Amino acid sequence: MAESTTTKANVLVFGGGAVGAIATLNIEAGGLGQVTAVLRSNFQVVRDEGYKIESVDHGSCHGWRPSKVVNSVPNVDKEGMPPFDLIITTTKNCPDIPPSLADVIAPAVTPGQTVIVMVQNGINIEKPMFAAFPQNIVLSGVSLMDAHERQLGEILHENHDILYLGAFRNPNIQDRGIEEAAAHRFIEIYRASGKAQVIFSDDVPLARWRKLIFNGVMNPLCAITGLDSSRVRLTESMVDGLVRPAMKEVFAAAKALGHHLPDDTIDRMIDLDPIDLYLKPSMLCDSEKGNFMEIENLVGEPLREAERVGVPTPNLKVIYEICKAFQWRIKEAKGMVTTPPRRVQ
Repeated sequence: MAESTTTKANVLVFGGGAVGAIATLNIEAGGLGQVTAVLRSNFQVVRDEGYKIESVDHGSCHGWRPSKVVNSVPNVDKEGMPPFDLIITTTKNCPDIPPSLADVIAPAVTPGQTVIVMVQNGINIEKPMFAAFPQNIVLSGVSLMDAHERQLGEILHENHDILYLGAFRNPNIQDRGIEEAAAHRFIEIYRASGKAQVIFSDDVPLARWRKLIFNGVMNPLCAITGLDSSRVRLTESMVDGLVRPAMKEVFAAAKALGHHLPDDTIDRMIDLDPIDLYLKPSMLCDSEKGNFMEIENLVGEPLREAERVGVPTPNLKVIYEICKAFQWRIKEAKGMVTTPPRRVQ
């Protein structure tokens, strides 16, 4: 990892929503990193007033700002900036919606030098990064924190910050030890605040497939039905009729690919949160806001991987096709697709 011009790591966080805000706060609280935060919809509010954060780990932080707040990814070369040691991506990852994440962060990436940390959901998310930045180390972050942006710049962080961190295996880098060293360095930076739990994962695919048992099934079903995860469970028939069968398909695909999840994984994912919390998964929140959903890396990729190894997925296939229709509807609302004018009778 490159050394920054100060004793602190030079960090770019792309995405200033709930997860990005808490990650940024945690890094700066630890004192080993200085963050430039790239914000979009909440840029004006945070720049003018700072974040209003209520955190189970950090307490009340009203008017807090990262070291630097910008509204676009800086171009390191054109702006004569020192290279970033770390770029942390915390946005929703929608490869079916241009521009691609790799294209967006490219101006800030120093080839072979900047470490990219993907604190994002789904599988195969690293492949576009390896294609765009073949000599860069890419780390995997699976976050289990429960944090939401209730209003622009207003963050509610209710469950402790737990991060499973490991290195994606870049086939272009021969020395795996370099990748693991970068992972441990990031863990040191993120742990320094004493407010977060970071667990080194030497089996990144296993950690991601485990979370997919929930995110590839319960998450999209909540968006489709408009029900939070507690209400899906309370219907009773939906769990046995659709949730569990679809989760079994994801579980079987993981097993066929060599990722041996514990036998109780499905039950754990169904009962992940207390029944009286009525938590809304991310896809439901996005659907309600009219935002694009992460359907490809959460549903499409596990479906394609299952098909590749011959695992039948009839339930997951239906969920995926309905999600694609929802995504098309959002594209139409945003003017990204055109339809023929309605015939006048």
